[in-house]
Amino acid sequence: MKLGIVKEIRPDERRVAASPTTVARWVKAGWEVVVERGAGDNASFPEKLYADAGASIAGAADDVWRDADIVLKVRPPTEAEAMKTRQGQTVISFIYPAMNAGLVEMLRGRGATVLGMDAIPRISRAQKVDALSSMANISGYRAVVEAANRFGSFFTGQMTAAGKVAPAKVLIIGAGVAGLAAIGAAKGLGAIVRAFDVRPSVADQIRSLGAEFLTVEIEESGEGQGGYAREMSKEFIDAEMALFRAQARDVNIVITTALIPGKPAPKLWLADMVAAMKPGSVVVDMAAEQGGNCEATQPGKEIVTDNGVTVLGFTDFPSRMANVSSELYGTNLWHLLDEMGGAAGWKVDTGND
Repeated sequence: MKLGIVKEIRPDERRVAASPTTVARWVKAGWEVVVERGAGDNASFPEKLYADAGASIAGAADDVWRDADIVLKVRPPTEAEAMKTRQGQTVISFIYPAMNAGLVEMLRGRGATVLGMDAIPRISRAQKVDALSSMANISGYRAVVEAANRFGSFFTGQMTAAGKVAPAKVLIIGAGVAGLAAIGAAKGLGAIVRAFDVRPSVADQIRSLGAEFLTVEIEESGEGQGGYAREMSKEFIDAEMALFRAQARDVNIVITTALIPGKPAPKLWLADMVAAMKPGSVVVDMAAEQGGNCEATQPGKEIVTDNGVTVLGFTDFPSRMANVSSELYGTNLWHLLDEMGGAAGWKVDTGND
């Protein structure tokens, strides 16, 4: 069985499906691996490292698509890539079928088998395969790094001969994997961190990281399926908006992470909240790719509002840490292939949860 790794061709995507370390593990386990020339360059994995790991180097992506039994990618295939698939070939990548119905139908028409890394079930047994969580953890950390880079002061408080500098106040909305990673990173830099989530069950996790858990005086749980939040009642949302408006006048940095599966991101940080923030404040909208939690967000862009608030709508946080992202994503793929039989017994079993 031959695995193929192609270079990601979507704009601003620097990741690669696997590092040389993971490739070496596959080769040792009996897989043949072919890697497109330059596939790992943007993630700081030179071609020589793949060759040293035992992979063969293909001169072009077409060669990989032609020869590989299983093609490994990060981003969903483009239309041009989908047209290179063939009957019986397997493609493994993020797919997002709800957003890419046409792509899924095209791949089905080509006779390819598609495994979406975004469709891994949220169960204990599948944690080692959970690429969404791997990337969310990186994204949460990177969001804080980007915020710190734009914020014109210290995160931690400072007492100097020239005077006292107050610590930054950071509000994180949503305490899933990305939100918890952001809390940890912001606390590590010394900021005062507050967090809000509609799921009461995450309160202990937030407090264990040293952050304050903000609440509203309405008893309603936002627990949804698969660890995600669900949509809330109008009464709850009104109370939530009042809380955020009070916070907007006080905090320096807001990081939003709220998503609802299969739907556009909920608008939580409204235009009047941005307008109430102090000049020099920063909003990092981690839901920008799904439309954004902040009304001022422009997906893929960095803007500065009329009142001096920087709003980051980046959609490529994991790609901004391409080396470690590729390492972790490749490890998730390693566990998936191993779980599905490895080189000797590879089988797509739709009955295997």
